[in-house]
Amino acid sequence: MSESAASAASAGGGANAGSASGEQSAPVIHVAAGVLFDRRGRVLIAQRPGGRHLAGCWEFPGGKIEPGETRAAALARELKEELGVDIEHPRPLLRLRHAYPHGEVLLEVWVIRRYRGEPRGLDGQALRWCRHAELGSAELLPADRPIVAALRLPERLRRAASPVYEILACEEVARGVPAQRSGSAGSPRAAGGRRPLQGALCREPHEARQSASAGADFLVMSEALPHDELAALCAGVDLPVFARGVALERAWKIGASGVNSMV
Repeated sequence: MSESAASAASAGGGANAGSASGEQSAPVIHVAAGVLFDRRGRVLIAQRPGGRHLAGCWEFPGGKIEPGETRAAALARELKEELGVDIEHPRPLLRLRHAYPHGEVLLEVWVIRRYRGEPRGLDGQALRWCRHAELGSAELLPADRPIVAALRLPERLRRAASPVYEILACEEVARGVPAQRSGSAGSPRAAGGRRPLQGALCREPHEARQSASAGADFLVMSEALPHDELAALCAGVDLPVFARGVALERAWKIGASGVNSMV
């Protein structure tokens, strides 16, 4: 769980070297979190039990990645221990960092639509199935809130604009062109009055990294990349990445959230 990981950083003290004054900085806690969907399209969230830090708040289930453990293995283990389910074919969604007062959390977030077993709160946590529209009003942990926006994106991008997102050239993102530009063709109003997520269409990894720094919500590659370069990009940015010229399930294995299927 994301917040319990931050609590562990606080309780464990700083293992990393600190400043010259002798202060120690808390380590970054690496966490795998899962977004489970049921057959009705609802998302599972879990409530932190009483007696824990931020008790009563809700989170996407998961937990710390142990030393020497792969991200996928940690996700499968944590969801088995917490919920009693065996997951199949998880899809990478995004990775993000969040700084709590006593430690920083690096979250690896996955979407799971196939699993065996009925989720149960094996750690004494309450569980709740929510429609996506209900997640915005749930009292989610701060580290988990950006996940809600990323869940609005499809697995395949088939057009440059929709009620959920619009894709701009990376140069426009760098100039700070706002989403839903006035008078732009094919840029529909966001559903429910929310700002469309802003994607950056990039040719090369360095453009993608610049667009991430400039404030893009997700990255779309216009050219196919060698798999090692795509993997490095996905591991190096805290945003969903949509690959070009690769099959969807292969893109997931590399670390991308989806694929660019626009003509």
